[in-house]
Amino acid sequence: MENQTLLLIIIAVFVAVSAIAMVFQAAMLYGTYKASCEVRDRVMPLVPKVEALVDTSRSAVDEARTKIADITTKTEQILDIARKQMATVEELVEDASQRTRRQLARAEMVVEDALERTQKTVELVHKGVLTPLRGITGVAAGVAAAVRFLLRGTRPDPDQVTVDEEMFI
Repeated sequence: MENQTLLLIIIAVFVAVSAIAMVFQAAMLYGTYKASCEVRDRVMPLVPKVEALVDTSRSAVDEARTKIADITTKTEQILDIARKQMATVEELVEDASQRTRRQLARAEMVVEDALERTQKTVELVHKGVLTPLRGITGVAAGVAAAVRFLLRGTRPDPDQVTVDEEMFI
């Protein structure tokens, strides 16, 4: 029976230790309950303020969403208008450059035509006026030389004739 008594004592000791542990756990649980009650008492006055802050935040976020949506819509409209205007400007620039090219080509043809006509006019003046004018000048120089010779009346001095003939030899 000694074994049984020893066994009963061990069981009693373990039961006592378990009872002490349970009492200790109960005390800890009561301490936790008191601490949570203190935290609750401190937090409860803050709850209305936090709720007001949450409501204000929600309304601010909702307003911001509507404003952001409006801004996004307006920005898209502005971008669409800008794209259309850029396309229009691009078309105008392309049209203007094509017209300018055509006008430059026409101006080049006009200048070339004017240069050709000027060249032809110069040739005509040269052939029609200058060539006969040179001929007339030559004839006039010959007539003037003949008139001088005839008006001189005297025979040339032999020394002068000799000098003149020596020049041509």
